[in-house]
Amino acid sequence: MDLRRRLVGYLGALLAGLFLVALLVHLYSLRSDINAEVAASERLARILLDASSLDHQQPPAEALSRLRTLIDAAPLRHLSISVDQPGSPAPADALVITLANMLGITPTSSTVEQVKLGQQTLYIAPNPISEIEERLGDTVRLCITLLLFSGATLLVAWWSADRALAPVRELEAGLQRLADGESDAALPPFDLREFRQVAGAIDQLASALKTSRAAQKQLSRQLIQVQEEERRTLARELHDETGQTLTAIGVTAAFLERNADTLDSRKIVECAQELRRDVRTNGEQLRAMLKRLRPHGMDAEGLAGALRELIASWQQREAGIDFRLEIPARLPTMKEEQALVLYRVVQEALTNVVRHSEARHCTVRIQPIDGVLHLQIDDDGKGLPAAGEIRRGGLLGIEERLEMVSGRLELQTGQPAGLHLRIALPLNEAQEEKA
Repeated sequence: MDLRRRLVGYLGALLAGLFLVALLVHLYSLRSDINAEVAASERLARILLDASSLDHQQPPAEALSRLRTLIDAAPLRHLSISVDQPGSPAPADALVITLANMLGITPTSSTVEQVKLGQQTLYIAPNPISEIEERLGDTVRLCITLLLFSGATLLVAWWSADRALAPVRELEAGLQRLADGESDAALPPFDLREFRQVAGAIDQLASALKTSRAAQKQLSRQLIQVQEEERRTLARELHDETGQTLTAIGVTAAFLERNADTLDSRKIVECAQELRRDVRTNGEQLRAMLKRLRPHGMDAEGLAGALRELIASWQQREAGIDFRLEIPARLPTMKEEQALVLYRVVQEALTNVVRHSEARHCTVRIQPIDGVLHLQIDDDGKGLPAAGEIRRGGLLGIEERLEMVSGRLELQTGQPAGLHLRIALPLNEAQEEKA
């Protein structure tokens, strides 16, 4: 059952019950009106019969008094009967008069009929006040019924909504559990279809969040590993290369210091040349380490040169892969952050190609189109693993870097083999907002 059917069912049952109550009230009112009309007709007939059966031998005053007693003992509906010539209408309640004026009715007894019964004359006149009082009573009952009907509708609607939306609290608690770091929302089964769908969406969200948290942890571990690897590499290079060069410089300087008085000019020149060579070697080693840590001058022109050097360095390593770089003669203007991300993406992608793809050819192609820089990296290797498109390791790092500059990553499996990376990098704010 869905929420709409349940609410309609609750409200339908309420309306049916209220309709039945209103019908019973109306039938009770109708029954009272019919009984009152019948009783009034009976009283009128009894008055007329009693008036006609008065003893003609009675004194007129006694007969008149008895007739008045009969009329006063049996009040009528919609009519007034008297033995005296009627004058002004009988006094009525102020509310009745106000209602009569609103309806345009003038309660008057101007139309009077005379009925001669024996020696007595009865004056019969219409009494609109009686009818107005009856209609006013019916209106009051109807208003009370409508008021009760409205109140009951509001109460049942509130109760139905509160009962039907009670699972929202469970959904809120499940979302709060996810926000607190739990891996499962732990939602109970729901009867209503809408809440089952929402619960299913929350479960999917929990699964995606769990995967994202696992990927984040993996990326954090990978980042720490990369940092430690870089530190080990840097320490090894400083020890094996820079340390040795500095040691040689120190030895030469110590030799000059000890033998400065006995050395001839030719030997001093040789020592100076060795110092100069070692200093130059040390500078080259330092520049190479700095370039590997962070390329210098990352703008459009610097990016093109850095990419060429990167491709050339991989080509020189003889990894068995033919690398090709296709870029326009002049790259569009871009931020330093964007250029650095693009360089790191290419660097990571080429590392993955060398380590995992077993490819023979790899092409890096850059093409700017309508304010968006498109980067394509194609290889003819074995492609993704059998599990499919898994964003982990290097691919996850690439995706994280691209998200910092509003870039997008798309993976395509080559035909018949290989992997194609499609990267779109917006170069201006308008394209970033669109992305």
